[in-house]
Amino acid sequence: MHTPPGVTIDTPVNLREVGRLRVLEALHATPRSSRPELVRVTGLSRATVSSLVADLIAVGLVTEEEPDTDDPEPRRTGRPAQSLSLVPTAGYAIGADIGHQHVRVNLCDLFGTVLWEHWVAKDVDRAPEETLDLVAVLVGRALQETGVARSRVLGIGAGIASPVEKGSGELGAEGIMPGWVGLHLTDELKKRTALPVRVTNDANAGALAELMYGAGRQIGDMVYVRLSAGIGAGIVSNGQLLLGARGLAGEIGHLPLIADGLICRCGNRGCLETVASPVAIARLLTQSWGRPVAARELPMLIKQRNTGALRAVRDAGDAVGRALSTLVTLLNPRLIVVGGDLAGAGEDLLEPLRAGVRRHTLPSAARGVEIVTGGLGDGAEVRGAAGLVLAGAPHLLSTMPPGEAA
Repeated sequence: MHTPPGVTIDTPVNLREVGRLRVLEALHATPRSSRPELVRVTGLSRATVSSLVADLIAVGLVTEEEPDTDDPEPRRTGRPAQSLSLVPTAGYAIGADIGHQHVRVNLCDLFGTVLWEHWVAKDVDRAPEETLDLVAVLVGRALQETGVARSRVLGIGAGIASPVEKGSGELGAEGIMPGWVGLHLTDELKKRTALPVRVTNDANAGALAELMYGAGRQIGDMVYVRLSAGIGAGIVSNGQLLLGARGLAGEIGHLPLIADGLICRCGNRGCLETVASPVAIARLLTQSWGRPVAARELPMLIKQRNTGALRAVRDAGDAVGRALSTLVTLLNPRLIVVGGDLAGAGEDLLEPLRAGVRRHTLPSAARGVEIVTGGLGDGAEVRGAAGLVLAGAPHLLSTMPPGEAA
């Protein structure tokens, strides 16, 4: 049959594949469920759910447990529903966190449980080839040491300390990671690992981790701010990462804070990073004390209650609070989660940060936002990188050939 120009014929929808995806999505969202609950959540008929569940059990994607007969709660008449859940080892995701001075790689199961993790100190900014080769080596080690077959890995998620263009995955690294300008991280990692790759910046990865596994669970409107060598924010609005037109939303480290301040590595003057990053604090102490102070010394100085270091950290907290007040006014989040290297300062950082937000924000908006440290520590970004892949696990599992599922 000839199709007239300009006329397209829709591919028929495979209703069974759609149903399979709905069941997997429901089980991914709720680790333990039952057939009656799946009927309610998916809108599929009881017979369809039973048939799909049987198929998923047969290929090793779903497991079924007998009900607890020792349950003291009284039950209605009839046989109690059997518990269904995804098999955690039916698929895996790899996370890679590429910072300015480190590389961290992990391997997670379907529920985000970390099964393997390794951290390496590395001067990254001017060594993209060496860094990506290192990531590939660590991926190989993760698979070898855990015995996970490469065919069972759903993909690699990578978070990097650079703006990442949405769609192309190109790094907007001018002045930030000089050796990486114009590099397409997605293509480079795929070439080295032969695995599907998803890429975002490290703050977005941290936000996703805290949303999925940490302090932001069940919170649909939150901001994750990463205070490390670079400063950035991952913004969650209505349960979704807010990326902006080109994927560059949340670069608060380059908000101008001081009109005649220091020139930032981005080329502008007086950015938040020039006054509130650990590097900036160490530089200030070096100038004040007349001896070199490294950023890595800050945790010990804070622990020792060094008055100069505490004052510098508190001033940084106030500066970050002023910058975040703009996001609170514009976005009205319920929660701000503070992560990154500087988060270890705890209340010495948070108290002036909260005060800065209150001082510069509409009072009703300031009263409605809670500000806490992250629940995942320095592992947030790498877990969120793996979470990039795991968020799409139902779709990836639904298209996995039966022979690869078990």
